[in-house]
Amino acid sequence: MHLITGGAFNGKKKWVKEAYELSVNPYHWHSFYETEEIERWTESILVFEGIERHVRRLIEKEEDLEMARQAWNRELGDWLRWEKEKEARQVILIGTDITKGVVPINAFDRMWRDAAGWCFQDAAKQACQVIQVWYGIPQFIKQKEEEK
Repeated sequence: MHLITGGAFNGKKKWVKEAYELSVNPYHWHSFYETEEIERWTESILVFEGIERHVRRLIEKEEDLEMARQAWNRELGDWLRWEKEKEARQVILIGTDITKGVVPINAFDRMWRDAAGWCFQDAAKQACQVIQVWYGIPQFIKQKEEEK
C-alpha cells in the first residue's frame, strides 16, 4: 500500500497517474469526493482518492471518533489483505492534508482534522511508501528497501 498526501490542488492526482503509469496499466479509481459507496473492482491497481473525505463520512456515520477510527483500520486491513492475495496488486491512498496545522473554530471540523491526522498516521504505519506531493514535486517520506 502506498499513501500519497499533500495540499489541495498540489498535483497529487496528476503525479499518481504519471508515476504509476495509469495510462497503460489497468486500474480502478475510486473518488470519495464523488461517492461513499465503494464499487467492486477487478483491476490490479486500486486508487482511493479523498481519504480525508472518507474519514469525515466515517465520523458522521459512527458519531464517535474512536469507532470511526476502528472502522478506518478495519478497511485498511481489508485493503492490505486484498493487496497481498495476489502478486502485482497495488493499493494507492490519496489524501489531502487538511488545515496544515490551523485549528478550525467549528468543533466538528476540529474533530475531523484530528481524526484525519490519526487515520493518516495509521495508513502511513501500514504503507510501504509514503509520498508527499507539493506543487507537483514528490518527496518520499517512507520507502521500504524492497520498494526502492
